[in-house]
Amino acid sequence: MTELLEFTPSPQLSFGIELELQVVNTTDYNLTQGASYLLRKLRKTPGDIKHEVTESMIEIATGVHTRHAAALDELRSLRDALVAAADQLNLVICGGGTHPFQHWDDRRIVDNPRYKQLSELYGYLAKQFTVFGQHVHVGCPSGDDAIYLLHALAGYVPHFIALSASSPFQQSVDTRFASSRLHVVSAFPLAGHAPWCTQWREFENYFGRMRQAGIVASMKDFYWDIRPKPEFGTVEIRVCDTPLSLQMAAALAAYAQALARRLLRERQVLNGDDHYLAYASNRFNACRYGLDAELIDVASGSRRLLADDVLETIDSLADDAVALESTTALAWLAEGVRARQNGAAWQRHEFAEHVDFPRLVRRQAGLWRQDDGAPGL
Repeated sequence: MTELLEFTPSPQLSFGIELELQVVNTTDYNLTQGASYLLRKLRKTPGDIKHEVTESMIEIATGVHTRHAAALDELRSLRDALVAAADQLNLVICGGGTHPFQHWDDRRIVDNPRYKQLSELYGYLAKQFTVFGQHVHVGCPSGDDAIYLLHALAGYVPHFIALSASSPFQQSVDTRFASSRLHVVSAFPLAGHAPWCTQWREFENYFGRMRQAGIVASMKDFYWDIRPKPEFGTVEIRVCDTPLSLQMAAALAAYAQALARRLLRERQVLNGDDHYLAYASNRFNACRYGLDAELIDVASGSRRLLADDVLETIDSLADDAVALESTTALAWLAEGVRARQNGAAWQRHEFAEHVDFPRLVRRQAGLWRQDDGAPGL
């Protein structure tokens, strides 16, 4: 008999934010092995600040929130503590989905049993996983709600990719992608999207079979774009690059919350046979072209500009944004879309003007310290 995977209910439409950040030196603005030193400085600081897989990464996470403004305030508090500690160590912190010129073989795996096990299992992929993402958790009162929301949000994965895209460079090369980060994640065998199911009991059965076969030990072993987190009572959106500013990070969470409210309110019937037919293509296009990507509608055979789809969606969320007190955040997000501005566009413009990667990273670190980012950043 399959062991039950208990889903712990959480308040509907509550949310939390996780951000993976770059730890950079102030000599040539390359990544450095400074995470453990930072954490020792911060050991008495309130808040969730911890290691990620390599010593050049650090993660901050908010508590549970229901309003955009409160989440942004907490992010600023965490940022301020992190920046103050980094300054004492002659380090800087910045956003962005990839560091533009670091080399993966220079990285050092954190001395942690889970990360050492991942390094043993995945070899060089573990060090290549020195990429930086934002995860948004959205609360669900039941496992069935989480399964519905997991699939319903999948259609908006290209939106989150394009809005947050900030990884055009890798190893001193312009990849020609707006988000190259996700292709590092795609190398893992349990990446992509979750299997189709309509009830939590079905998902429990799937998980039980995967665990019994020794393919996974826990939900952490799935690297899906969106996954349920039953211990938190959430669904977790995992496709966003870490933005260049806190304002964008909070706005993305507000967008996810408003979308979830509408989706759970309308409960449109999802067609399991067709739901993921264009998923890989639309995901790829969003990574490649960002806001200028075309989205494919398999049912009609039509295509439309991703930016137009985002703007139409934001307009459709007006009532939800009012109820959630996030109207200003979504309007700011829309302003960036109309300007065709995201992190990748800004990074390319900055580099084209000066052809200087260390300067680009220094400028990104400056954006991270600002409280009011330009729309799209």
